[in-house]
Amino acid sequence: VRLMESGGGWVQTGGSLRLSCTTSENIFSTHPMGWYRQAPGKQRELVAFISNGGSDNYADFGRGRFKISKDNAKNTLYLQMSNLKPDDTGVYYCFARESWDTVHWGQGTQVTVSS
Repeated sequence: VRLMESGGGWVQTGGSLRLSCTTSENIFSTHPMGWYRQAPGKQRELVAFISNGGSDNYADFGRGRFKISKDNAKNTLYLQMSNLKPDDTGVYYCFARESWDTVHWGQGTQVTVSS
């Protein structure tokens, strides 16, 4: 499974970005998928994920501002981010969990929010 993120960039506080994660095969029905992020000097943290059954889940900091979705026809996972804050700055990674001990990762896409 290969994952490729895109859509990162620079935005001012209050702005929006949509991240995309395209997969090499359709795995949405078998792999929970989602997004992590890592800020400079901090540990990687979960942002949001979609379960096998399609339910979406969010970290507290993203609830109400972020929306995760998928397009099965395009093998693409999205993360729509609104009302962005400087604390949202970091590298955002797409992941797909194949099993309890196997997780596939994308290469990451940089998001920078200026104050």
